[in-house]
Amino acid sequence: MPPTGPDFQRLFDATLSPLLVLSPDFTIVEVNRAYLAATRTKREIVGRPIFEVFPDNPDDPSADGVAKLRRSLETVVATGRTDVMALQRYDIPTGDEGVFAERYWSPVNTPVIGADGQVTHIIHRVEDVTELVRLRRTRPATAEGMEIDLFVRAREIREANEQLSRANTELDAVGRRLREEQRAKDRFIATLSHELRNPLAAATAATELLALDMPEGHPALSVLERQLGTLVRMSNDLLDGTRAVTGRLELVRERTDLRSVVDSACADIRGLFGHEDRTLDVGLPPGPVLVDGDRLRLAQVLTNLLSNALKYTAPGGHTEVRLTVEQGQVRLTVQDDGIGFDPGQADDLFGVFMRAAPVGPRSPDGLGLGLAVARTVMELHGGTISAHSDGPGKGATFTALMPVADTTAPQPPRPLSAVRPPRRHLAVLIVEDNTDLAATYRTLLERQGHHVTAVHTGADALTATQADLFDVVLCDLGLPDIDGYAVARGVRARPHGKRIRLIAVSGFGQGTDRVLSRAAGFDTHLAKPLPLTDLLDLVEHP
Repeated sequence: MPPTGPDFQRLFDATLSPLLVLSPDFTIVEVNRAYLAATRTKREIVGRPIFEVFPDNPDDPSADGVAKLRRSLETVVATGRTDVMALQRYDIPTGDEGVFAERYWSPVNTPVIGADGQVTHIIHRVEDVTELVRLRRTRPATAEGMEIDLFVRAREIREANEQLSRANTELDAVGRRLREEQRAKDRFIATLSHELRNPLAAATAATELLALDMPEGHPALSVLERQLGTLVRMSNDLLDGTRAVTGRLELVRERTDLRSVVDSACADIRGLFGHEDRTLDVGLPPGPVLVDGDRLRLAQVLTNLLSNALKYTAPGGHTEVRLTVEQGQVRLTVQDDGIGFDPGQADDLFGVFMRAAPVGPRSPDGLGLGLAVARTVMELHGGTISAHSDGPGKGATFTALMPVADTTAPQPPRPLSAVRPPRRHLAVLIVEDNTDLAATYRTLLERQGHHVTAVHTGADALTATQADLFDVVLCDLGLPDIDGYAVARGVRARPHGKRIRLIAVSGFGQGTDRVLSRAAGFDTHLAKPLPLTDLLDLVEHP
């Protein structure tokens, strides 16, 4: 069970200092045991005005306790500040009719401020100092010594409080610096991941161009494809790991068949398993497994788990993927016969930059972010993910659980399938400041028969689109002069601007980025690196 918060009523009642809680009209609303004992009263005083319960002693003509206390309480209500009263005599009823006991008190009245800035209650704390006053009368020397001791102790406490206040101030300053450094690190990682996407996109496009030029294939192409795929996954993990830690990872939920997600993800990565004679066995249920989730993020969870199995399983190793439904829960299991881990290390594996194997010359590649991202994605889906191993050398099992979709709830409407027009040659404008990437995209599209123009600044893009020359504009968002959003708004403002298909191509692909590009006028938002098949599909089939 999760830990519960403290019972503040019990804490208040157990406090050794006598405490009374008053409303702004000085009605008693709560009292603790120490106050009842000090004033010889019972809980029946709750709900009564304080001055009705504690009137002045009628046998003492000089009694002014009520007047002083009222003045202090009125000051607290008026100013919203604590008022410390001087030591004073305030006799209390003994319970016998008309009989009062002589008492001396040291009171402090503290306001409780509400959300509107007004005083909602007053905490009236008192200490009974009657014995000290009587001792001063009968044994002044002893009383003076006690007062000196109290003064010294009070000064020590005051100095300790001042040191504590200074320490808290320094701690706040350190906390601010740490938060600033954390934000700076997050910005750096996000920028690094974004900047990596441009050269990765250019290298990916160049590899696809080589594949077109070498239909008979080449051993180097498969190497490039595998290694570029690894770099893309690492770049994604780097950016998603930062989002996972800072709570900015976003989901786009829809009714999804998790069986097809698993099947597609395994198909995409199966070739990597076969590279060193590893085997991948996949077990799926016969029918659909419906969940309400983000298809891409759920695929990312499985891809990260399978990539983990690839890293820590020796050549010739075996990995099994199983998808089942049990008692309203979807269970996705990835089991390998790799290096395993100490069972006590299971939860630590999901930490940021954590790895099952120590870093060394023979340790596998990776940033130690994949499992952290996987856990965050599963938690955002209302699920969990866990790891188990019987020990080093005995393999590992990762289990992800999440609820099945509520089939009684209405399914989200499916978008109508657009009728794809026949393929035609298009006039395409590429706006990309990375000249290698622009040139490669241009070559790839020209190979398909399209007429392509490439520019490298936002200003040149606006100049090129002044006339109604282009069917499609592929525009990067991070341009050296004006950003892609400004380009889109400028194009849309033209008389022919609504006829042009605007496609944003960026290293940033989060939901917020897509919202901004949509607001600027883009029809579609693509994340780099962009596979050739996806590029052609979007250019040729709106």
